[in-house]
Amino acid sequence: MKTLADLRKGFAQTGQVTWIGLRPERKADLMSVDRAMVAETGLVGDHGRSGKRAVTLIQAEHLPVIAALSGAEVTADLLRRNIVVAGINLTALREYQLQIGSVLLQITVPCAPCSRMETLLGKGGYNAMRGHGGWCASVISGGEIAIRDAVTPIFGSA
Repeated sequence: MKTLADLRKGFAQTGQVTWIGLRPERKADLMSVDRAMVAETGLVGDHGRSGKRAVTLIQAEHLPVIAALSGAEVTADLLRRNIVVAGINLTALREYQLQIGSVLLQITVPCAPCSRMETLLGKGGYNAMRGHGGWCASVISGGEIAIRDAVTPIFGSA
């Protein structure tokens, strides 16, 4: 019989990067890119900072949920996260490190929506994002990430 610890390490598949975005400065629009270098402070060219919020990730599967809850058309760039991941539950990965391309990340804290969601998504946009805003991560080791890179949990880091 599998233990709870075994079950928590059981994923049907690896995830995949479907979108990458950079903000050259605070409040700037996100620029979609096919690949990015990642340093301790986050994605190079992004205004991010080092520490537990260096990189932000959101699940692709949450975009239609946010759209349904807000009544707005939702695109990755509107949500102001750096990386969109499909095919793997980011919430279930919060205790593990993630390998994306040559980059190793540690999921740290939920990425709460900001008040700008009310402007970008319309009335109720902030609440539509609550619980669906994605995750922040720190950079364990930098490198390069690209669209279609696998998102693989690294076990034993919790």
